[in-house]
Amino acid sequence: MPTQRQITVRRAPKYVPFLVAGGLLGVIIAAATSFSVPAPKDYTQGSVFGYFLVLFAAGGVLVGAVVALILDRVSLRRAERATVEEVEEPASAAPGAPAQGEETHDAGPAPSSADPTDASADHRTEGGASA
Repeated sequence: MPTQRQITVRRAPKYVPFLVAGGLLGVIIAAATSFSVPAPKDYTQGSVFGYFLVLFAAGGVLVGAVVALILDRVSLRRAERATVEEVEEPASAAPGAPAQGEETHDAGPAPSSADPTDASADHRTEGGASA
C-alpha cells in the first residue's frame, strides 16, 4: 500500500552567489572610492585601495548575506504544501532496466552525427580513433 506524506515546496536562494556578488560589489566600490580621491601624503594609492578593499569587500559580503536571508524568509511565506505518494517498484525490475510501459530502442546501432558518405567528415580507423 503506498504511503502518503505532506511536504513543503518552496524556492530558496543559494547563499554563495549572494556572498560572491556582495564581495565583488564591495571590490568595485572600493576601487571607485580609492581612485577617485588623491591618496594622503603618507600613503600610496595602492595601500589606500587595499584598506578600502578589505573594508568594502567584507561589508559587501555581509550585505549579500542579509539579502539572501531576507529572500529566504520571503520564500517561506510563499511555500506551498503538497502531498506525495511513495510508489514501490516491482521486485523483478533490475537496476537500469526500463520501467513498465517504457519503450526500449534495440532496433540497431545508435545514430551517428557524421555521415559516412560526407567527404568533409573525418575518416575513422577500425579502432575508432581518428586518422
